[in-house]
Amino acid sequence: MQDLIWLLPTYPLLGFLSLVLTSGKLPKNVVGAIGAGSIGLSFLTAALIAYQFLSSGETHFVIEMWTWMAVGNFTPGFSFYIDGLSVVMMLIITGVGFLIHLYSAGFMLDDPSYSRFFSYMNLFVASMLVLVLADNLLLLYLGWEGVGLCSYLLIGFWYEKPENGYAARKAFITTRVGDTSMAIGLFLLFAQLGTLNIQDMLQAAQTQWAVGSGLAVAASLLLLGGAVGKSAQLPLQTWLPDAMAGPTPISALIHAATMVTAGVYLVARTHVLFELAPNVQLLVAWIGLITLLMAGFTAMTQHDIKRILAYSTISQIGYMFLGLGVGAWSASVFHLMTHAFFKALLFLAAGTVIHSLHHEHDIFKMGGKRKQLPIAFASFMIGSLALAAFPFTSGYFSKDEILIAALEMEGPGMILWLGGVLGAFLTGIYSFRLVFVVFFGESKGHHNETEVTGFSMATPLIILMVLALFGGWIQIPVDAVFGHGDAHEAEHHISGLMHAIMIVVPLLGIGVSYLFFMSKTFSVEKLMANQLAARLHQFWFSGWGMDALYNFLFIRPFVFLARVNKNDLIDAGYALVVEISRAAHVMFARTQTGQLRWYVLSVAGGVVILITLGVVL
Repeated sequence: MQDLIWLLPTYPLLGFLSLVLTSGKLPKNVVGAIGAGSIGLSFLTAALIAYQFLSSGETHFVIEMWTWMAVGNFTPGFSFYIDGLSVVMMLIITGVGFLIHLYSAGFMLDDPSYSRFFSYMNLFVASMLVLVLADNLLLLYLGWEGVGLCSYLLIGFWYEKPENGYAARKAFITTRVGDTSMAIGLFLLFAQLGTLNIQDMLQAAQTQWAVGSGLAVAASLLLLGGAVGKSAQLPLQTWLPDAMAGPTPISALIHAATMVTAGVYLVARTHVLFELAPNVQLLVAWIGLITLLMAGFTAMTQHDIKRILAYSTISQIGYMFLGLGVGAWSASVFHLMTHAFFKALLFLAAGTVIHSLHHEHDIFKMGGKRKQLPIAFASFMIGSLALAAFPFTSGYFSKDEILIAALEMEGPGMILWLGGVLGAFLTGIYSFRLVFVVFFGESKGHHNETEVTGFSMATPLIILMVLALFGGWIQIPVDAVFGHGDAHEAEHHISGLMHAIMIVVPLLGIGVSYLFFMSKTFSVEKLMANQLAARLHQFWFSGWGMDALYNFLFIRPFVFLARVNKNDLIDAGYALVVEISRAAHVMFARTQTGQLRWYVLSVAGGVVILITLGVVL
């Protein structure tokens, strides 16, 4: 069955080609069947491969199909690597991806570019599967860039609006910064270790590089640059909220199961390099902690339902980076899986709300919708409970393991743990702020709305609700991949008080949200009357001023230089050479009169001048 692994990216790729080549001429029911069906076939194949792999007792399989290129001793192949990590990733991508595609079949039905939408989505999934199954870093990079291209196409799907095109360009350019860093890292790894095969490269690094060596630090830093770009972590996190310009199913696909988790996967896959550079690994933890706190504060101030979820994604990816940085590799991948469940649920439920309320995004223009939108309400309630790490939901188990691992870390472990707990408190506030404002209180307009659902839209929500509730009980087979650092072991070494704190703090956040937005015991308006609170609110609302900072540091200087050099000084220099040559040609052309006496006189004059110069000199 492992020999069939090549079918995983092939099914969505064939779906993409069939939709592109037919140029939107197929009926919409056929398009939906091709778009969702191709991902469904990939999921079934992935499930069969996973079953055989787990039953075999093997730690990994390598499937070699053909040599991609051969240049000297550089012979990267089209080969796939199956181990516990790739099994988890392929099941998440195809499983959650299929549910999102099924939902999209109903959600996008009225869109005139229905076929184009599914073609982009299929290519996106195919690229992501190549990324997580690749046996070498070059093939991984191919999938990596394919995901980047598709994100540009999907975010700017409704390109008629200029702001959507801006968001797509912003995502593309920002992630290219990280991709460039990653590409340089690949050059460095090949130059020093002589291979880009991931397993051979990691083994060679362990053999040739000492812990803390400069080369290990440089390589891991360069790969980290690529990871923070794709996973929207500090300092390259600004593209993700603007990516909400695309249709809601795209937001679910990008933010739940695919693109934003690519950076987490890259660090986890190359974890040996980061273990050889402990300072860089610690930097990963600090990046995750700072990012999750910044995004948490910002999420509390947003009005747009999708932007709130976008900042929550940045925050939860921050938890994954925190786990990676403290060596809780398994716990980070575990949180990646549970996050895919509840975040896909929240985005798809948000799509139902937006669709039912005639494309309204402002949560403060909603209210009292729990009776009109019962499926969306149930989805938001369960998804928010999992997001806030409510006890025994999926998010509780995975976030708990990361925080335990942080607490067990020597040195800055307590600070990292306290920061993670504060982030959980903020999560409780902003997640239930969304629930209370949208589904409780007084209805604000949209009195005649009905929930826009059907089989294709309701079924994914129901399945994801079950996974968001019980997905934390799934045991992921990644211990053999990492070999150590499993957070399960650390759980027995902390006190009951610490466990109680990690349970109570998110509940306190939910309680604070209840007092402000449900019972109205405290007034947000009175709080905003305070000048300091108002300024903090504006600062957090702007994403901590990161866009303004980058505008000042990079965009404005670039625009200034472009204006100064609008005529291109280099081109002007070449144009001057051309003009001088043309003038010289005109001048010398005038000496060609065709008169013999003029030529004789010129020769005689030249001889006189030469003799004179000879005498003088």
